[in-house]
Amino acid sequence: MRVDILSLFPGMFEGPFGESMIKRAIDRGLVQLNIHNIRDFAHDKHRTVDDYPYGGGCGMVLKPEPLFEAVEAVRERVPGESFSVVLLSPQGRLFSHKVAKEISKHSNVILICGHYEGVDERVRAVITDEISIGDYVLTGGELAAMVVVDAVVRLLPGMLRSETAVQEESHARGLLEYPQYTRPQNYRGYEVPAILLSGNHQEISRWRGEQAFKRTRERRPDLLEKAVLWKDKEACE
Repeated sequence: MRVDILSLFPGMFEGPFGESMIKRAIDRGLVQLNIHNIRDFAHDKHRTVDDYPYGGGCGMVLKPEPLFEAVEAVRERVPGESFSVVLLSPQGRLFSHKVAKEISKHSNVILICGHYEGVDERVRAVITDEISIGDYVLTGGELAAMVVVDAVVRLLPGMLRSETAVQEESHARGLLEYPQYTRPQNYRGYEVPAILLSGNHQEISRWRGEQAFKRTRERRPDLLEKAVLWKDKEACE
């Protein structure tokens, strides 16, 4: 996968993309991340990328010219390829595990980080999708872009050792994940449930399904309306 991010603050990505799973994905050649400064596509000496809104109002609006030209410049570098061009905006569809899976199917993705009062409406002529990571407002789209990239990259084939682990995570089936335990068996009087020590994978799977449903019902009952029913399967090795 190739991901190009258009941002006014490209330095924000150095830390998150230089650590952990994203860095490993880059090192292994599973993803190519390119960060572009939107100001590089402005033509005046002040590298102006925003202006006052027509009709009045508070704040500034990102101009169309730099964003159009930035998207076009990226697409010219990979001619003939199809791109998913995503505007990160509080007006977009809500980001979810399902949306992350959709994006992970694309080989070329452009993420546009919105700012100020938003972008000139005409920019929507070059985008194919618009995404929000939640019903709140951030100072810019950079943090949203990091969230999207992290959620998408971990779904790429070969990224995780176990495909089963991906399938059983919270939200993968529409339910929250079941409780997890590891050594020691007894810690300060808190015991690991006996079922997990039984070696009976069918019963363990059934217990996990029940626990996932119970946890979802208690913490996120709204998810149950669209949850995928749990199916017994072998425990993750």
